[in-house]
Amino acid sequence: MDTQSLKAFLAVAGHNSFSAAADHLHLTQSAVSKRIQQLEQLLGVALFERHNRTVSLTEAGNALLPRARNILELIDDTAQQLENLGNDISGTLTVATSHHIGLHRLPPILRQFVEQYPSVHLKLEFMGSEKAYQAVRQRQVDLALTTLAPGYQSNTPDQQDIETETLWNDVMHCVCRPHHALTDKAPLTWADLANEAAILPEPDTITFQLIEAQFNAQGVTLNAPMPTNYLETIKMMVSVGIGWSLLPESMVDEQLTSLTWPGDPITRELGIISLRQRPQSNATRALVSLLRNSTHQQ
Repeated sequence: MDTQSLKAFLAVAGHNSFSAAADHLHLTQSAVSKRIQQLEQLLGVALFERHNRTVSLTEAGNALLPRARNILELIDDTAQQLENLGNDISGTLTVATSHHIGLHRLPPILRQFVEQYPSVHLKLEFMGSEKAYQAVRQRQVDLALTTLAPGYQSNTPDQQDIETETLWNDVMHCVCRPHHALTDKAPLTWADLANEAAILPEPDTITFQLIEAQFNAQGVTLNAPMPTNYLETIKMMVSVGIGWSLLPESMVDEQLTSLTWPGDPITRELGIISLRQRPQSNATRALVSLLRNSTHQQ
């Protein structure tokens, strides 16, 4: 049972399609089909039911699925542990990050990392917090730098696969443009905010969920018609009067007016998420060390 056949199996299972799997693996569809046929012949069972344009797993395919993932992960982890013995800091390091952290927190750290470890091929992938957690779990990235979900610090049984480490705390300020109608509201109420458009990140982000939770607790519906994950875009939209938002303290300037938030202060914890049982490469450890040192110096 070779690893290439197992990778083809996982790709087809994940996409429910031979053609989509082929695109994902950068192979021809016939090459993927051949690998699946070889695997089915080796195991003596059919792994997929073929339909007109899609495929689905058979009972045997469903049984193989978690084992195939475990086999490939064990091989990758073993190779990583052996590679670490050489103490070389090289290879590819893939990091998921939010746009805000990537633009406002990481540049000096990444500049130092690139200068200090030129043999590392650093890849940045920008995504929201929920997708970052998913990317870490699926081993699509080595680690992620994003907003931490509050529940993950509790290490409950269904969360023990994820390791988190807080690096920064973002105090969020409720803001609107100067002379906005909300500036005349004192004290500001949940109803006042609900009557105006909120310019917030996408609903699948931790930031949105922290804000929505306070509205839900008051029985008030949050009015957020134009979500965007770019905080700089949110700031621009708020500054011209399209709505209100909550932004990190570092982004509040003369273009914005701070409002008194009617609920508990909202603070985002920003930091590292990684897969607990996955061995870290030397390059990953080097970047984490720089991140920790930078926060200690602030």
